[in-house]
Amino acid sequence: MSLVDLIKTVAVKSVEATNPVNVLFGTVVSESPLEIQIHQKLRLTEDFLVITERVDQANVRRGDRVVLLRVQGGQQFIVLDKVVK
Repeated sequence: MSLVDLIKTVAVKSVEATNPVNVLFGTVVSESPLEIQIHQKLRLTEDFLVITERVDQANVRRGDRVVLLRVQGGQQFIVLDKVVK
């Protein structure tokens, strides 16, 4: 790796570190176990989801749209709430 490539990599990582959370929308594709589709290639299982009390009480159903917060690093997603029209 050249010095220029190394500097670019460090710069990109620095910018990513300033955004600790990303807001995403997904669709519930399975209720039990809970699975949420973010886009065609990304389906999140319960292992990656943090369920809040509000969502747990809302009883999300297949087809519901939900708001998610991606925790820095992308390993966990907080299911914040259901989207209503």
